[in-house]
Amino acid sequence: MSAVIKVENLSKKYIISHQGLERYTALRDVIMEKLNGAIARIRYPLAAHNQNDNTHEEFWALKNINFEIKQGERVGIIGRNGAGKSTLLKILSRITEPTTGRIRIRGRIASLLEVGTGFHPELTGRENIFLNGAILGMGKAEIKKKFDEIVAFAEVEKFLDTPVKRYSSGMYVRLAFAVASHLEPEILVVDEVLAVGDTIFQKKCIDRMMEVSGQGRTILFVSHNFSAVKALCSKTMLLKTGKITFSGDVDQAIDKYSGESFLTGKEISLIDIERRGTAQELIFDKLTFLNYPVHFGEPIKFKIKLKSTGIQKMFTGIDFGFAIRDRNLNTIIHCSNRYLNFRIEHVSDDIEYLIEIENILKPDIYYLVFFLRSEEVIQDWLTNEIKLEINDGNKYGFYDTKQIQGAILPKFNITLIKNI
Repeated sequence: MSAVIKVENLSKKYIISHQGLERYTALRDVIMEKLNGAIARIRYPLAAHNQNDNTHEEFWALKNINFEIKQGERVGIIGRNGAGKSTLLKILSRITEPTTGRIRIRGRIASLLEVGTGFHPELTGRENIFLNGAILGMGKAEIKKKFDEIVAFAEVEKFLDTPVKRYSSGMYVRLAFAVASHLEPEILVVDEVLAVGDTIFQKKCIDRMMEVSGQGRTILFVSHNFSAVKALCSKTMLLKTGKITFSGDVDQAIDKYSGESFLTGKEISLIDIERRGTAQELIFDKLTFLNYPVHFGEPIKFKIKLKSTGIQKMFTGIDFGFAIRDRNLNTIIHCSNRYLNFRIEHVSDDIEYLIEIENILKPDIYYLVFFLRSEEVIQDWLTNEIKLEINDGNKYGFYDTKQIQGAILPKFNITLIKNI
């Protein structure tokens, strides 16, 4: 089959400012600043060339990426946060331009990159369906032909004439995916957004993408859910710090991902981790294990320290959650202070929170996820950066833990009953 996407020497550079908070500047000040800079470079070219600007830093989100994707392929793209996955999809979707390199794309692309992309919040669900179809270059008659299928798939009949700004995130994603997958693009690009939907809807989306692929259309799928990647994709690319480190078999890509260096140890600083929280006025600061390394059957005990980043030091209505994920990034354990009806108010950065978890996990590699919300505002969210290894132990008096079939081994008992 012919290539529908060909990427050659693709790179993307961002300039990161270290000047702190941006300030509003009058247009005349911007013009004068640019003009003075240009005059200085003309008068003093050597000084301008050697000037060390410590307020800005170059960051290459992608560096010399090369690959081809053939028609009908289902390609997974995996990697840690900050690896460049979303940047790559935005470039392929023409949302942002590359710094260098060339892309050749044959066919229409429909992109589902993040909640909020592609829909106008003030328009209704019905109006957004027609708007997206028009953006894809479809006529009104074509869109009408698919309209009922889209609405049925999204399960939003009652809210069709409601502005989408009033939709829940789940409703939003259901409609966005339905539109993207039913308006017959040659290439469908899907980012992590399916994580917003429930398990039943995620399976429904994967089945739909399999169906679309069977019609000869191409799928690009970014996800941290490796079970979904395995179920859908025929090949996988692994990205690390803006470069493709592996491309090929799905299981091999996931194994290489699991073997990458993640944060581990008795005491871990969480300050410089790539984070997904929106506010970040209160963030995770430090993680300390009280028993390290952790052995099979021993409780998992750790302390977590929070840090306020601004003037505000007190935060109320805190939802502090954490999860343990397996190698495939399936959530095995999920806990929150809300489950215990335990109210948390953060009043000082000197406070540490002690967590104890009954350890019923079999020996293997796992990943810790931390989530922090205050008064329903997402403050901080750390995903899959911290590796937790459960080592062998003799909880039941034996060390042959490879015999354990499931992900967990709960306490159990066998009693011999003699019938008289």
